[in-house]
Amino acid sequence: MQENSNLTVLVVDPNPGMRGSLQNMLNQAGISKIDYVVSSGTAIKQLAKKSYDIILCEYDLGSASDDGQDGQQLLEDLRHHQLIGLLTIFIMITSEGVYSKVVSAAELTPTGYILKPFTVDMLSARIMRAIERRRAFIPAYQLIGQGNLREAIKACAAAGAEHPPYALDFARLRAELHVSLNELAQAETLYSEVLAVKPIGWAGLGLARTLFAQDRQAEAESLLVKLVSDNPKLMAAYDLLARCHEHNGSPVSAQRILEDAVAISPHMVRRLRKLGEVALEAGDAAAAEKSFKQVVAKARYSEFRDPEDHVNLVKALIKKGDPVQAGGVIRDLEKSMRGNPSLDACKAISAALLHESAGNSAGATDELNAAVLAMRTCPALSANLRIGLARSCLANKLDKEASEVMLSAMNDGASGISMQQAISVFVKAGRPDLADGIGAQLKAQAQELLNVAGEKTSMGDFKGAVQTLLEARRMAPGNMAVMVAAAKAMLRQLGELGWDHPLAEQCDGVIDTIRKLDAAHASLLQLNDDYINAKRKYGISA
Repeated sequence: MQENSNLTVLVVDPNPGMRGSLQNMLNQAGISKIDYVVSSGTAIKQLAKKSYDIILCEYDLGSASDDGQDGQQLLEDLRHHQLIGLLTIFIMITSEGVYSKVVSAAELTPTGYILKPFTVDMLSARIMRAIERRRAFIPAYQLIGQGNLREAIKACAAAGAEHPPYALDFARLRAELHVSLNELAQAETLYSEVLAVKPIGWAGLGLARTLFAQDRQAEAESLLVKLVSDNPKLMAAYDLLARCHEHNGSPVSAQRILEDAVAISPHMVRRLRKLGEVALEAGDAAAAEKSFKQVVAKARYSEFRDPEDHVNLVKALIKKGDPVQAGGVIRDLEKSMRGNPSLDACKAISAALLHESAGNSAGATDELNAAVLAMRTCPALSANLRIGLARSCLANKLDKEASEVMLSAMNDGASGISMQQAISVFVKAGRPDLADGIGAQLKAQAQELLNVAGEKTSMGDFKGAVQTLLEARRMAPGNMAVMVAAAKAMLRQLGELGWDHPLAEQCDGVIDTIRKLDAAHASLLQLNDDYINAKRKYGISA
């Protein structure tokens, strides 16, 4: 029992009797550092403040859950928002009937389950098995934490052979690491090998994802259709299948698939939000309104609420022809999101849409100018909202403002907007002249950054030079001079400041991109030799 005394536990259960029972059992097992929460919402708040070794979570959170989530959906939120790490043990407490429904279908599986009713000895044994499993994974997790993903893959392969009960878990982690390194063929092989032994949902889903990422949509779609048929509650399979249909230009089909998913699992906000977006794209304003209303309602007391959901609801209502209700949503946005840094931009964009629908071009112009002004101090706006703002500016002849919106998005690495996406906004609006202007400005900025990086290198600021060149590469992703300079700067940093696993992986990726674009490039051979020599210098296998 002494080895349990330092373990910290969070119990998530709405039933006070069960919480008391769990406290007694944990105390008997030598565990006294215990905190309690009664719902998914309170669990999220607590885990944002403090980490735990173990989370014991009731699957059926019942009416105490303010957003209607069950334990599985809570786990998905915690993993999605990275509120729990690899070392956290998450044990689901379920009835036998629930276990049989979720164990083969859940994409994000808990560390383990414990079936009710159970004794203190059963709970203690389950915790000990989870700790033993974590102990087997610690070497791989430590390498991942250091950013040394290739060594982590090797560690997983060795540990899988050393710990046969966890062989499938290690195979899954290996495949996910290959995906992180964009080594999709290797991941595909691993998932296929697992499926050849056992038809596991997560392996089928992983294989479908690698196929989709390799632009093999037809194969991915065929596999996903079978997955959904065999595992009707493998919710992430519906999400990816909908993406396949979206990619093929079929938003109506994507909407139907997501509606099927929501009918099975109605409380996942991210899926409801996506359904609303797809419904808008498909022209189904009523379905979009329904979805976004649910999103706004469910997220009202959530730590993850987003004022952009109100903007989307306004879009749906305007498309449906209900400006009165849209105005009410804008008032609710201002009231419920007070203090949110995105509020001013979202409120102005929503008001501009309302003015546009009423034919009030002067009012729309004023609000669009206000939105652009607010955007300057609010970098958190999504790519879709920025693109929509730029399109509205173009439609209202605010060319300068539209260019500013897209240029700021390109200068924000977190926006995820590529140069090609930014330029296509202007091309589709019939303004190739503005597209050319954006391209020229980005190239000029990249050249300026090249010069800045050179100055930083000469001053011995090797890390600063690398960061500057990575920023230049994002602005001009196809610029060979920038890529070569970035690779050289990374190699210089490795040589001067010591080995850095994530930086080395990034450098290897840049060199590989140069090789794919121009296998005969004059600098390629030297870059490759310098990379191999850097690995040898630090005793790393080349």
